Amino acid sequence: RFRYDVALVSTLKDMEEDILEGLKSQDLEEYLSGPFTVVIKESCDGMGDVSEKHGSGPAVPEKAVRFSFTIMNISVPNNGGSVRIFEETKPNSELCCKPLCLMLADESDHETLTAILSPLIAEREAMKSCELMLEIGGILRYFKFSFRGTGYDEKLVREVEGLEASGSIYICTLCDATRLEASQNLVFHSITRSHSENLQRYETWRANPHHESVDELRD
Repeated sequence: RFRYDVALVSTLKDMEEDILEGLKSQDLEEYLSGPFTVVIKESCDGMGDVSEKHGSGPAVPEKAVRFSFTIMNISVPNNGGSVRIFEETKPNSELCCKPLCLMLADESDHETLTAILSPLIAEREAMKSCELMLEIGGILRYFKFSFRGTGYDEKLVREVEGLEASGSIYICTLCDATRLEASQNLVFHSITRSHSENLQRYETWRANPHHESVDELRD
């Protein structure tokens, strides 16, 4: 895996021409030092079976998970407002998706994912409260980062938040409506619990303090 800040520096350096061109196209001074606000979309999804067959024996099943990021847009303050100098035109393209961590693990194995991703998440949290100084176009500029987790695989989110994975009867992670209820009433749905409540549910599901069966836990 790559260190998060190092990966971002490398990506921004690759975008040097885009940043300078964006400043020019918006009639902004090329020597602006910032702070530039960089919006990042994070993604984490399973890559399926990547097993290999060694020798004459049977193939060893192996699954992989990829954690990656995409720079969605870059903006800079100007005249009391904010001007966008870069926007990714194909945010779902593999070409702009930067792999940060590739791991041999099952996406439903939460303990393994947590152990592998925890240092990476800690690096991201540290970057939320500081600015990165980087030379772009021969001038030292300041960058701050805003992270969005909109690219997480639905099954992975359900596992992390303590809900059933694929095949769940529920329509989302923040609503108690089932698929059947949603099919009969598409209007009156509302968010019924917060992210922290979901994490509490997950902890109960994971620890199972009362030694309940799977069906009892789901109820």
